[in-house]
Amino acid sequence: MEFLRNAKLIFWDFDGVIKDSVEVKTRAFIELFQVYGGDVVERVRKHHEAHGGMSRLEKLPLYLQWAGEETTQSRVNELGHQFGQLVLQAVIDAPWVPGAEVFLRSNPYRQIFVLVSATPQVELETILKALDLTGCFAAVYGTPVLKQNAIRMVLSARGLDPHDCLMIGDARADLEAAEVNRVPFLLRCHETNSRAFAAYVGPSVKDFTAL
Repeated sequence: MEFLRNAKLIFWDFDGVIKDSVEVKTRAFIELFQVYGGDVVERVRKHHEAHGGMSRLEKLPLYLQWAGEETTQSRVNELGHQFGQLVLQAVIDAPWVPGAEVFLRSNPYRQIFVLVSATPQVELETILKALDLTGCFAAVYGTPVLKQNAIRMVLSARGLDPHDCLMIGDARADLEAAEVNRVPFLLRCHETNSRAFAAYVGPSVKDFTAL
């Protein structure tokens, strides 16, 4: 893919792009909301899978509302903490998306890598440290910074033309963050996002083994 090789800077999502950890997050939401019954769990699951790039702190108030609970900030924070405890080690232990680790560590085209994720910043940094990936990225942005804002800030700070960059993601939020900043987008497709991207006709990959 010439457009990937020619990019001066690549914005990477994490879950579903670097680690095959999308299902880890799905299982955590199911565990948190199973006490409210099967209908709520199924609604939560479907929404989560359709909005993979959305922060858990945005999802939890909505899910609590569906469960008939009051959406106080303390309750959202409590569930957010429980969610983090459920997923942290599971994400670290999740399988790599084939080729992603080698590509990041070898950086064959000497590009700038920036991580933009909906995972909370501290948790994201903990995961990267555990995987010894911190040094692969020139910058790391997690929640509360929105992906589109992180991309905009990096473009501005580095004086880069958006068309000289690339966003690699697996969620609609990743595509939208790229589009609003006029950055080309590469979809990492997998079973979970196939429905959300059924009408997508742009470039895509299943893994990074041939890059």
